[in-house]
Amino acid sequence: QVQLVESGGGLVQAGGSLRLSCVASGRTFSSYAMGWFRQAPEKEREFVAAINWNGGRTYYADSVKGRFTISRDNAKNTVYLQMNSLKPEDTAVYYCAAAAGPMIRTREYEYAYWGQGTQVTVSS
Repeated sequence: QVQLVESGGGLVQAGGSLRLSCVASGRTFSSYAMGWFRQAPEKEREFVAAINWNGGRTYYADSVKGRFTISRDNAKNTVYLQMNSLKPEDTAVYYCAAAAGPMIRTREYEYAYWGQGTQVTVSS
């Protein structure tokens, strides 16, 4: 079992920045890849970014590439999502998720554990 707790969401103006954190407990953190997803009102949840078990590889959705950065600190059992140049269309509930294995995954069904989500609101 893995428990995930996100934090760092909030209200920010367009062009601003936020850093989301997700702390994991339970299974050995360095044994699995991590991902961030988001769900806007009345939309399906979508992939945002993923990172492999040791942080050596990352992958981003086209919509956030160049603006968001995913990273992890295995010593702190934490994964981060640095979000810069935020846009109103980035407004959503952001979820971190733990994959079943160490390699990058981009589909929801490939993730075994999910956090409760943190709200990010970007005003224009």
